Amino acid sequence: MKSARNTLPEEPVNAVTAGLDWARDDHAVSIVNARGREIARCTVEHSAAGLRDLVTRLGRHGVGEVAIERPDGPVVDTLLTAGITVVVISPNQVKNLRSRYGSAGNKDDRFDAFVLADTLRTDRARLAPLTPDTPASVALRRACRARKDLISHRVAVANQLRAHLRNAFPGAVGLFAELDSAISLAFLTRFDTQDRADWLSPRRLATWLASVGYSGRTDAAVLHARLVAAPRGATGPDATTNAQITHALLAVLTTLVDQIKTLSSQIADQLAAHTDQHIFTSLPRSGTVRAARLLAEIGDCRARFPTPEALACLAGAAPSTRQSGKLRTVNFRWACDKQLRDAVTDFTADTRHANPWAADLYQRARARGHDHPHAVRILARAWLYVIWHCWQQGTAYNPDQHNALQRLLNPNGQQAG
Repeated sequence: MKSARNTLPEEPVNAVTAGLDWARDDHAVSIVNARGREIARCTVEHSAAGLRDLVTRLGRHGVGEVAIERPDGPVVDTLLTAGITVVVISPNQVKNLRSRYGSAGNKDDRFDAFVLADTLRTDRARLAPLTPDTPASVALRRACRARKDLISHRVAVANQLRAHLRNAFPGAVGLFAELDSAISLAFLTRFDTQDRADWLSPRRLATWLASVGYSGRTDAAVLHARLVAAPRGATGPDATTNAQITHALLAVLTTLVDQIKTLSSQIADQLAAHTDQHIFTSLPRSGTVRAARLLAEIGDCRARFPTPEALACLAGAAPSTRQSGKLRTVNFRWACDKQLRDAVTDFTADTRHANPWAADLYQRARARGHDHPHAVRILARAWLYVIWHCWQQGTAYNPDQHNALQRLLNPNGQQAG
């Protein structure tokens, strides 16, 4: 099953096109006619009144299509609500298109708006109108990206706390498996200095661990031995000063951990309510967050990816080939959706531990001399073909219907089921 690509009409509505260069405080707008001449130019504020004025100005000139550099935000929502077709042209493309109109290459918002408008007029066959996802997918994408950002902050704060403790209280650094785990945070809250940790004995530590519900498998005597074997930290007034820094970092880290849990719970609820959740949760090792990220980044608009190749290219899983004369090079694809690539490679890297077909593809790529990231991208491209077909057909992944997997499992040709 292949969905037809959403295309622009051969001629723009009313023979005019517009370009909008988005900025934080105001937006430059340019309107060109069928001959490529600019017939209107303005700047609108990024406010409710300014966006209403934008729609009015566009309507006054009969504009039905607007080119812009970003696919989301209040400006795009306003244009779509007004029934105006939105076409997204990436900033990298705009940067290269400037050379059409001069060699200086200077960056100017008003000029970029004209470049966007004129490109929409001349390159219509290579452009496609923006087809937004449903509100459920948009909300899930925002939640997943917010959680990912919080995790990055958590890692940074945990590293900062670890660096501080190596000087102030080294024994706490390697005591538990993870410094940002619940038991580690509880320990540092109670025993924030070397002086307080010196009070502990194997029995006292065991009693405290039981009081906080420690479920780890490491015996209290082993943990106490780690604490004693570590270099001693600061004591006395110096320890008290360092403890204030420890508690400040603990407060930030604890808040981040709690908010990540809250967002994870919210993501699980949003995923369960989504109409496409059965497709992505059926994938091996997808879990909840991974399935949600895949769904959120791919979206639910089937027309966005008319072929599996289109999905693989945007995800950065397909290499970039360049050829000039007899010289042909295959390079890493830098121009892609970084969020989508991260979601796809995170998923595919783990499937090799659960799916024999994925493990075989990965191992054959490594045997050809590719490093781990390259092998994962090769595997990601193969998985995207599978995901695309499931996504287009609205069906869950079924290993028994995966022909390549079945051929590997049953080399004699006996299909499962």
